[in-house]
Amino acid sequence: MKKIYTFIAFFICSIGFTIGQTLPYLPQPTYQAGENLTYKLKYGILSVATGTLKVEKSKLRFSNPNAFHLSAFGQTSGIFAVYKVRNKYDSYIDGSTYLPYLYIEDIHEGNYTREEYATFDHQNKKVSGKKGTFTSPTSQFFDLLSAYYFSRNLDLSSLKKGDSFKLTYFLNDEVAQLGIKYVGIEKIKTSLGELECIKFSPEITPGRIFRKDSQLFLWVTNDGNRIPVKAQVEILVGTVTMELISAKGLKHTLGKRVSYSK
Repeated sequence: MKKIYTFIAFFICSIGFTIGQTLPYLPQPTYQAGENLTYKLKYGILSVATGTLKVEKSKLRFSNPNAFHLSAFGQTSGIFAVYKVRNKYDSYIDGSTYLPYLYIEDIHEGNYTREEYATFDHQNKKVSGKKGTFTSPTSQFFDLLSAYYFSRNLDLSSLKKGDSFKLTYFLNDEVAQLGIKYVGIEKIKTSLGELECIKFSPEITPGRIFRKDSQLFLWVTNDGNRIPVKAQVEILVGTVTMELISAKGLKHTLGKRVSYSK
């Protein structure tokens, strides 16, 4: 049961990608301080959990004064609230390179608890957590939350249908990588209206949660904000879907194409 809800918390945070080489990124962030996104996670037609993502100016001081504080909070809801999940993630990132300085994790899933406090040394490709120091294959690596926000700022201009890329992240006391395939452009209906989206398929590993033929699809707005509006995956029994239900404080008009739209 704990593994299922760990997956749910990860799903709420949406993405963790990886790279074997440096990925190009946009010169200006697609988000701003004050952005607040709310998601609903469903198992079939049942509401499973809710999650919020926030962007604030960092109150902590780092080498670059233009730093952001990213935060995510996920909790079970509806009949699933019987199994209490209260997960909080905080990441402090450079506002120019989008690389993390500091990552804090506070996990509560039933009787299971976990805390993490990790600092990043990108020059030396090291991340130091509660259980030691870990080495990354690249200087451009992330925690779970900063990986999500960095992916929103990727320069996708040279990406063609069927192309894949990777992104490196630190999670659960290890540095790992995950590939993502670019599927194409697709219009979908959302609670905020019909939106043109960039469709991705992050790779997943069959096991206790996923089937051998399971595919994870993610739809991100093809506008100036690049916010995930929907994600869907088939698990061993049924389907799990994540949907955006509220978006406040956006930097750009929702749905309006910009120069870096695909």
